[in-house]
Formats: sequence, structure tokens, C-alpha cells
Amino acid sequence: MTIRLLLHDCSAPADEVSKLYGAYRRTLRSLYLVDRGDPVCEIVARRIIEIAEAGVRDPKLISRMAIEQFDDSGMSRRIG
Repeated sequence: MTIRLLLHDCSAPADEVSKLYGAYRRTLRSLYLVDRGDPVCEIVARRIIEIAEAGVRDPKLISRMAIEQFDDSGMSRRIG
């Protein structure tokens, strides 16, 4: 599942949704995830949305925060 499906009914402005897509793509690249059907990609998408819902708007910062959370959980070491 990609972030697009999770944001399908989102009422956020188009520019905000675009920023989330950018943060999602950046995060997947950083975590070396290429198969969008991988369940980890859904976890990443949900994390991106959670960070944005907390008020973070900068896609680079959203991505960095998501990656740090994966690093803290040890998941990025299992992925890469």
C-alpha cells in the first residue's frame, strides 16, 4: 500500500499532499525500499502521515524524523 491510498480521502490542500508524497519518496529511498507492495512501505506511509498530523510541514524534516524513528526502533537495520 502506498501513501496515495492512505491519503485518497484526505481533505488537505493539494500542496500539502504533494509535500507528503515527496517526504514518502525521500524516506523510501533513504531506507532502500523499492517494492511499494512491501508492508514496511505502509508503515513508512503511516509514520509520514502521523508526523504531518503533529504539525510538521517541511518534507525534508518529515522524512528525517521518520528515518530517525526507524533507526531508533532498529527497523532500518533489518531493512538494509
